[in-house]
Amino acid sequence: MGTYNKGILGPFSGKVGTVVGANWRGKDVMRSLPKKTDRTPTDTQLLQREKFTAVSNFLTPISPVISKCFGSGSGELTRRNQAMSYHMKEAVTYVDPDFEIDFAKVMVAKGDLPGVQNPAVSSPNPNTLKYDWDDNSGQGSAKATDTLVVVVFAPATGLYYYTLNAAARVSKVAVITLPTFFAGVEVQSWISFVAEDGKSYATSVYMGAIVVS
Repeated sequence: MGTYNKGILGPFSGKVGTVVGANWRGKDVMRSLPKKTDRTPTDTQLLQREKFTAVSNFLTPISPVISKCFGSGSGELTRRNQAMSYHMKEAVTYVDPDFEIDFAKVMVAKGDLPGVQNPAVSSPNPNTLKYDWDDNSGQGSAKATDTLVVVVFAPATGLYYYTLNAAARVSKVAVITLPTFFAGVEVQSWISFVAEDGKSYATSVYMGAIVVS
């Protein structure tokens, strides 16, 4: 892959002849088209592709969270790629004949901001999830104005819900009103904090399974 700056073609996007142009992390780049092959993929290659697809399908609906809150924004790997790499290695298992996400190992955010302390989740009213935690403002870089990030996933239906601003850290409670089609459905959820300026974030906490009232 090569970079260029106002070359003979100028910046471009898409396929031109035997090369593809794109903008990657603020740089104009060109790469050659992959060579076609008639070789049949091995079983191992097929399994790796299925694994990649399973992780990608899980992360794609929450891309706005991942692209804001996962890992470092510098370096060669995008936040999305960092999340893919982590989940491919740590958070997916093969249960014949499919790959399954290990929800307890999922991380929707990864960073150095002090995280959620003593969290709990309940569903006290119809279509709601209530999150409680201790206010640890002032612990390290934790501030009262840090906002709670919530990601909710219903495995049975494949539906997601997320918010990047559920409540301030100092609030110690957030009540999430879900769409009505979550009623009576078991969901998995993860929570984290993001700084008010959006520049730092905490590693997310897995909140386990709960049935929405």
